[in-house]
Amino acid sequence: MESDYIVVKAKENGVQVIGLTRGLDTRFHHTEKLDKGEVLIAQFTDHTSAMKIRGKAEIMTKHGQLESGI
Repeated sequence: MESDYIVVKAKENGVQVIGLTRGLDTRFHHTEKLDKGEVLIAQFTDHTSAMKIRGKAEIMTKHGQLESGI
């Protein structure tokens, strides 16, 4: 199975990328904090079904590009 990736580029200090689990109970399982200009490449896996982005960031996926925290 080939999993989807997303790219998150922080546009301010303190941007949080939070991974959420799969299954009956959705839970936070991983958090990364990015400073302005830092880039995170993240992958959806058997354990990660969603990601939550807090703060101003540019997000790139195979489906397009968007910004958070506007």
